[in-house]
Amino acid sequence: MTIEVKDRDLISIQEARNVVQMAVEAQAIYREYDQAAVDRVVEAVAKATEAQAVRLAKMANEETGFGKWPDKVVKNLFASKQVYEYIKPLKTVGLIREDFEKKIFEVGVPVGVVTGLVPSTNPTSTTIFKSLIALKAGCAIIFSPHPSAKNCIIEVIKIVRGVLADLGAPKNLVTCVTNPTKEATHTLMTHPQMNLILATGGNAMVHAAYSSGTPALGVGPGNGPSFIEKSADIPLAVKRIFDSKTFDNGTICASEQSIVTEAPIRQAVMEEVQRQGGYFLPPGDSERLEKILMGPGGTMNAKLVGRSAEYIAQAAGITIPKGTRVLLGEETRVGDKYPYSKEKLMPVLGFYVEENWEKACARCIEILTLEGAGHTMSIHSQDEKVIREFGLKKPVSRLIVNSPAALAGVGATTGLTPSLTLGCGAVGHNATSDNVGPLNLIDIRRVAYGLRELEDLRPKGLNEGGMSTCSGSMAGDEMVDVLVRKIVERLKASL
Repeated sequence: MTIEVKDRDLISIQEARNVVQMAVEAQAIYREYDQAAVDRVVEAVAKATEAQAVRLAKMANEETGFGKWPDKVVKNLFASKQVYEYIKPLKTVGLIREDFEKKIFEVGVPVGVVTGLVPSTNPTSTTIFKSLIALKAGCAIIFSPHPSAKNCIIEVIKIVRGVLADLGAPKNLVTCVTNPTKEATHTLMTHPQMNLILATGGNAMVHAAYSSGTPALGVGPGNGPSFIEKSADIPLAVKRIFDSKTFDNGTICASEQSIVTEAPIRQAVMEEVQRQGGYFLPPGDSERLEKILMGPGGTMNAKLVGRSAEYIAQAAGITIPKGTRVLLGEETRVGDKYPYSKEKLMPVLGFYVEENWEKACARCIEILTLEGAGHTMSIHSQDEKVIREFGLKKPVSRLIVNSPAALAGVGATTGLTPSLTLGCGAVGHNATSDNVGPLNLIDIRRVAYGLRELEDLRPKGLNEGGMSTCSGSMAGDEMVDVLVRKIVERLKASL
């Protein structure tokens, strides 16, 4: 008797098991590629995805409703072109480094098969990025798409697989589960042949990755404040913050979540914010928006994520000036009960004013401790002393100086490693503080030649009894007796 399986969860679990086996077989072939062959694959994939940046951006915007498709084009080009240019010269497989003085050489070894978890906020760009770094590292990658962005993610994978097939490389180096469920993702993460999880997404998903028993590189939430210090170029500081917070409607987790400034420049900052399209909500309207910013359990209201200021205002039942780009709520408190102090992946900012930079520093730490520890924050200042103090004290992995945090944190406007997976370090309960790249997906085998013999390590005069023969031919026990007698004599003399 044939049993027809109709349960979606069971189908997705079996699919997950199947694609793992396919990826294992593909990676067994690919791991024999030398650096030149790997680089040809990576270059071809980068060019193919770059060519489809506009189409994929429109697909992502239409499917998820998040952000703005022109900004998603920028993300896709960043993920394909800028990431590729950075990783292009890296040595990742075979002989990658030699130290002739220490007589050590290092060999890059792919970790193997990787699970790539993809968020709905940056679906196509993250899929392009993770495909490139996995292939550069000699790995296979299996994607678990976010259900609300499944189609655009699968389209990226189709493009990549087409390139692999054209090159004669195993196309199952990049694959996915087409029926994404929690059970399928769990199956991927806990599969005995899975070597690493590359997790980008919400807290629950990242926690599940770290709890799976498989090594994982996950990222935590962002909640970065942006400090405008009194020496800052205020118009430029506000421009950069708004460039960042309105980019794709604030869906990059490194984007600013609040502005913190000093009392002496409060009025100047507020006027500039308003001049550039910011709107300070009156107390009543601020409370109305506050009530809908967070959903059940204190998490962001998914219906507002990546939406425009106008859309958010309508949802809250408030009227805002035409042309408003960012909504701001003045706040003096920090905590789970105060949404303006939390992460908001939308053009909404909390606004704090402190007496001086020292108190602003403490306020920023308080905000980060609530949420976003280890991630990213920014400072706008011309005072190198203050910048250095922030760099020394803030519990973040990236302190952005005079640049839009969303674009700077991922390495688009700074010299940081271009990445769409930003580690938060131990303070953020992550395994790395890196901007994750291909070097995070390889093991390094070190081949070390001997430089010294045992006799070279043993102190001169040390006999087999373990005691120094400091007194010529004196035996170890005898020497101890002499030392004890001398100590006793000194004690007696001091009494």
